[in-house]
Amino acid sequence: MKANISITDPIVSVEWLESHRNSENLIILDGTINKVFDAALKQIPNTRLFDIKKKFSDLSNEFPSAFPSEEQFQKEAQNLGINNNSAIVVYDDKGIYSSARVWWLFKAFGYTNVAVLNGGFPAWLKAELPTETMTNYTGEKGDFTAKLQPDFMQFFNDVKAASKNKTHTIIDARSAGRYNCEVPEPREGLRMGTIPNSVNLPFTDLLIDGVLKPRVELEKAFYMLAEKDDAIIFSCGSGLTACVLALGAEISGYKNLSVYDGSWTEWGSLVEA
Repeated sequence: MKANISITDPIVSVEWLESHRNSENLIILDGTINKVFDAALKQIPNTRLFDIKKKFSDLSNEFPSAFPSEEQFQKEAQNLGINNNSAIVVYDDKGIYSSARVWWLFKAFGYTNVAVLNGGFPAWLKAELPTETMTNYTGEKGDFTAKLQPDFMQFFNDVKAASKNKTHTIIDARSAGRYNCEVPEPREGLRMGTIPNSVNLPFTDLLIDGVLKPRVELEKAFYMLAEKDDAIIFSCGSGLTACVLALGAEISGYKNLSVYDGSWTEWGSLVEA
């Protein structure tokens, strides 16, 4: 086994992960949304399933993928064998999609030794790197400690005030079609619309085939919308792809970042047109 490692960047390449795969404190998480155990599926060796919907969301909340409590997050992270010295790499099956939400959740609970796998599982397969059949984690519990960082997540009343008083730049990660009310929302019964005083940057604009664009291109995308020291709130449909923007913004050198947990699903349900 190799020695313990620390992760200093918010993304790592598949080549980096392959070269560090035997590090003693490395934990690889699959954060694919709505994924269930299926022995016929393939995964990166020694991956553990991070179940956003059922394990790491507040199931009592009427809106999807709602932010869990500190106690819930700590318990479920421990159940995955995550320790306070773990180096965590998270991926998903789309490239970079829900994996960014997992990365952001760990940061929101005070943990920074975590990164997103750039390009996710598709990039791993494209590089013809080793896989195994999907397995359930049955090992020992970890000693992970969650320490809530309140500024990382924004909730309805926070965003309502920010929108009214223009204290933050609110950036919407939905497609231009949804943002401009040209196509209906995918969630049945949810109205079209936008949060007042928000601007649009589709999360797909940061990606090429599920891989993040180079830093200089990410910086260009954000430069048009916000200064480096601006307070920014990212929103999307239900709090997932807003985290892709947060990932791109952090790589671009922005510091004062937060995510609107309920995003348009909540806002469009609670605020009439």
